[in-house]
Amino acid sequence: MKLLKIGFFIVAFLLVAVAKSQVIYITTVKENADKKIFITDNPADADVIVFKSEWKSDAQKDSGIWFFTDWKNEADMQVYVTEWRSEADIVICYTPHKEEAVWRKR
Repeated sequence: MKLLKIGFFIVAFLLVAVAKSQVIYITTVKENADKKIFITDNPADADVIVFKSEWKSDAQKDSGIWFFTDWKNEADMQVYVTEWRSEADIVICYTPHKEEAVWRKR
């Protein structure tokens, strides 16, 4: 039984270490950003349809389900929100429905 518990914890640890979620930090310094994003209201114009999750565990890599953190060191990606579409690396549109979240273009 003890060996089974140890095995479970090792597997769980490896899954957590390998899995990389989409945890986002919004920076106010453009030069610190990994990507510059532009937010549109039109889903047809978006590269990514983003669902803002309240739970870090919901965030999944390249799924469009993003968890926003207040801590830079916790983030997988730092983004800068730009007012100019032409300056953006990624155009996003927010959705209130988790099942609509998707990366359209990479």
